[in-house]
Amino acid sequence: MSITVCRDRVRVAVPIGLPLSMGRDLALAKRDWISRHLSRLNSLEESVGADSGLLPPPVDPAAAREKIIGRLEELSARHGIPYRGVTVRNQRTRWGSCSVHGSISLNINLARLPGALMDYVILHELVHTRIRGHGKDFWQGLDALVGDARGLRRELRKYGIALG
Repeated sequence: MSITVCRDRVRVAVPIGLPLSMGRDLALAKRDWISRHLSRLNSLEESVGADSGLLPPPVDPAAAREKIIGRLEELSARHGIPYRGVTVRNQRTRWGSCSVHGSISLNINLARLPGALMDYVILHELVHTRIRGHGKDFWQGLDALVGDARGLRRELRKYGIALG
């Protein structure tokens, strides 16, 4: 089971075969955690402003895909980190992911981020083609490519995933 907290809803995913009451029980058991995350999202929205213009407006999907894939190809070649394949789509919960086979999936909204943050996400996933998980070796490898990986990660969190 999992809980996803967004500014306008809380979603509890209950696997098939489990009673929905287990999801309700999980949400009740985690209500303090949920409340903290809702407060954090609301305070972030207030500090940034819902219509602050933090990101540029959505771009044409074809142009966004071209921009993201072009940058992936460039960074892959520059750092000598191959990948198996790439998909670019509108993801609601992740900026990117990497399969165990080395295929990378990237969020189309990366095209709306500042270049350094788009590069951070792309390089994050490229490093995952070599190092699974987020252990010490992973962060050292990513730091070698981007500098302050954890600082960029904090900066990325200001943008949130639900860009609409």
